Amino acid sequence: MRRRPGLVADYRSDAAIFRTNVQRFWLAVLLVAVVVLGLGGTLPLIPGLLRFSLAGDLLLLGTTAMFASIGAIGLNIATGYAGQVSLGHAFFLGIGAFTGAVLGGAEVTRTVIDPATGEAGEIVLLVGYGLDMIIWLPAAGLVAALLGFLVAPISSKLRGLYLAFVTLGLVILGGHFFREAETYTGGVGIGRETGAPSLLGFRFDQDGEVFGLFLSRTQKLYFLGLALLIVLGLTARNLARSRVGRALAAVRDRDIAAEMMGISLSRYKMIAFVVSSFYAGIAGALLYAAIGRLQPESFSLLLSIEYIAMVLIGGVATVSGSIMGAVFITFLPRIVQWMAQFWIFGFISESSVGGFVTAAQFEQILFGGLIVGFLIFEPLGLYGIWIRVRNYWRAWPFSY
Repeated sequence: MRRRPGLVADYRSDAAIFRTNVQRFWLAVLLVAVVVLGLGGTLPLIPGLLRFSLAGDLLLLGTTAMFASIGAIGLNIATGYAGQVSLGHAFFLGIGAFTGAVLGGAEVTRTVIDPATGEAGEIVLLVGYGLDMIIWLPAAGLVAALLGFLVAPISSKLRGLYLAFVTLGLVILGGHFFREAETYTGGVGIGRETGAPSLLGFRFDQDGEVFGLFLSRTQKLYFLGLALLIVLGLTARNLARSRVGRALAAVRDRDIAAEMMGISLSRYKMIAFVVSSFYAGIAGALLYAAIGRLQPESFSLLLSIEYIAMVLIGGVATVSGSIMGAVFITFLPRIVQWMAQFWIFGFISESSVGGFVTAAQFEQILFGGLIVGFLIFEPLGLYGIWIRVRNYWRAWPFSY
């Protein structure tokens, strides 16, 4: 046993977050690499040939990927761990985004003259309370979780295709609400500014020094995203290996058998839906706070499909897979632009017109093709590929 650290002989070891010191070592290396990239450093992917850095707007993409990873982890809790097919993730992202914008954003008023009395008065164009992020960020998750709690009794009675259609209805209803509630959302084509990412006076949206180190606005948001992703990722991983997580897995694998074992289907489906909605609310508030503005029409079915793709491509029922999928989908437009530089992809036109396909069209083709490809050839997604590579090198040179 002592000479075989990879051998799992009990449930506690199987459910541990890190089974070996090697995993802890490589996680530490990964975190150091992410921090170096955030500070403007360069990593040699292939020494002497290929380097990678988050220069320019790639840093903002990296920040967006971290916030999107939180949302993908949330969807994976409902879909991957509990087996609840949800197309309504965009609705909960929107609820979180607008809750954060209303509570943290500024009020917009306009002075008007009353034609009857001739007196000047103010009308509120946009509701905003200008609260600190320590209030609006948790509130964004809690409001989304509350709505998830209200929807959960319906979702617990349904499964598969029927549940997918119910959650699709949430996206349609939410889209109508976001468009019509102009006092809160700003209206179609106009939108509104988000809440200021200010935590107890510390501004994440302004350049400044942190512990004697000058950081740009994007770098501050990048490290905020990294910190929150670590906390929420570990929370989700602990949930998955707890009693609740084992019950969710039993419900997902065979709900009738789980019920016969005494597991309450409605209770655990509700827990999965509420926790998933909380993560989506947090992610929605952070995603648009990083951009600084949000539009009511942003939260469509396409956004839900993007998050489903993150889970499918990254890996179902894994926190690591959720992060891999979110990073891949966020960077996909840049990956396509990078591919277009090579002669073998000469059919991709970097301009909006001309060529066999434009970069945007090829991105859509690749997006759909990857979903189909992973479902057929690698259901565990990028996480499954990583496991294969890791196991190959662990047994090298006897990997056969």
